[in-house]
Amino acid sequence: MLKKNQITILFTCLGRRVELLEAFRSAAFDLGINLTIIGTDASPTVPTFSYCDKSYSICRIDNQEYIPTLKRIVQENQVDLVIPTIDTDLLILAEHRDSFIALGSNILVSDKDKIQICRDKRLTHSFFAECGVSTPNTVDDVKDYQNGFPCFIKPKNGSSSIYAYKVLTHRQLLEKAQVVPEYIIQPFIRGTEYTVDVFCDFSGNPIHITPRKRLLVRSGEVLVTEICNDEKIISECKQIVGVFKPRGPLTIQLIRDESGQDYYIEINPRFGGGSPLSMKSGVNSALSLLTSLATGSVDNSQLDAASPNGMVYSRFDHSVAVHTYDSIPTISSFHELLPQLERMNVQGVILDLDDTLYAEKEYVKSGFSYLCDTEDCMKGEFERLWKYFEKGVHPIDSLLNEKELYSETLKKKLITAYRYHVPAIHLYPDVLDFLREWRVCNPQNKLGLITDGRVEGQNNKIDALAIRAEFDEIIITDELAGLHGDVRRFRKPNPLAFQIMRERLGIDYSQLVYIGDNPKKDFQAPLRLGMQVIQFSPEDGVYA
Repeated sequence: MLKKNQITILFTCLGRRVELLEAFRSAAFDLGINLTIIGTDASPTVPTFSYCDKSYSICRIDNQEYIPTLKRIVQENQVDLVIPTIDTDLLILAEHRDSFIALGSNILVSDKDKIQICRDKRLTHSFFAECGVSTPNTVDDVKDYQNGFPCFIKPKNGSSSIYAYKVLTHRQLLEKAQVVPEYIIQPFIRGTEYTVDVFCDFSGNPIHITPRKRLLVRSGEVLVTEICNDEKIISECKQIVGVFKPRGPLTIQLIRDESGQDYYIEINPRFGGGSPLSMKSGVNSALSLLTSLATGSVDNSQLDAASPNGMVYSRFDHSVAVHTYDSIPTISSFHELLPQLERMNVQGVILDLDDTLYAEKEYVKSGFSYLCDTEDCMKGEFERLWKYFEKGVHPIDSLLNEKELYSETLKKKLITAYRYHVPAIHLYPDVLDFLREWRVCNPQNKLGLITDGRVEGQNNKIDALAIRAEFDEIIITDELAGLHGDVRRFRKPNPLAFQIMRERLGIDYSQLVYIGDNPKKDFQAPLRLGMQVIQFSPEDGVYA
């Protein structure tokens, strides 16, 4: 059972790690957790920012304000966990881990001495030897290299294959030794490369160990991989984990030579770039981590349960529009909208419904009035229902408990009546004028409506407002779930409704604008797709 169903995670130096965020989103949905994702990066145009609930472009890691800035973000957003995503971030966060814990936030980072092992490949070589696994002979001076050619030269603390070279002759080795900073040299091992995605609990106990072949690599990051549940590799990685005791993720790399001997070459205590591929195979470390945060424990009895052996995963690049506004344009009345749209030069306007075309508080009052008129147990209770609503607690549950009438059957009956009543609601001022004037501006202009919610209830609202005929297309996202789908998966920020609307209206994303009120869920999908957005913020709105 969940002890905590609202979790906030801060991912640092996010860069291109969209797959990782999507894995956490999906896992949170499966667990019924309300997950808030916050991202930081030195660049304001990284694609991951379009997938975050909140993002911050901050100073670089080597800036003295880096840690104080992260702490401010953690405090302002009540962050539960900080997850670093690049090697250079690990050491400084490990050094300050206790001070983050004092703020009420943990950091998914291993101990400082273990990170130093990973950052210096000379120490990595010694560590693997200590664990009892094979590792290539490693030297850090070209004069000491005696292991023949070809060989490999690379920085002792490098990453992403930068300054890493395979050399064929002693002369080439001498040349590369002049340009590779603080290098190490290892004999080149011909064979099959593997990455092992490991995930442990906060005490270093392994939960998942997933080996996979590296079939195609670009700049050190895997593009094509094959799940390979090799018992020998899993056993050797258990030895490594037993010594390392990582806190959270660990990525291990090895090469199996033509004789079947495994040589371990790299170890990184973070989510590797290809770790979402293991998650896709069913070994879901994102789900395990969220389970641990939500319940206080996680089951590791399935450690040796294999993901589908032989499954091949291939990655690809995907374009995403990056939101670079200092802030989202905001209006407080529809009177302001036409001049704003003229400046945007758009052909299609897509509108939200609740708290955008009418006041949702008016709908709540209408529903309470209906219950008080039709249900004996609610007669004369409008004021108390409204007070509970203003307090931010569940009004029907709270009132039934107060009156000692609570039962699941009665609660369900009242909520159903509330949701499906025919509401007494009215459009905000100037809405109808805008809808009609927008057509007058250009007969080719299009209008769409995208709204979340139960189909019958949303249709009742649309009909009560008498606006159905004003729109070219209307999508109630719950309809997209069909008979058996979970409606929550199709609601915003899922982009599917926007993709369908774009096809129906026949207008490029760049010529569409979405107008909504909720900054957390309304704008993520349209911004990623390349649409423009406007926030409607009425004085009586929930998100004003």
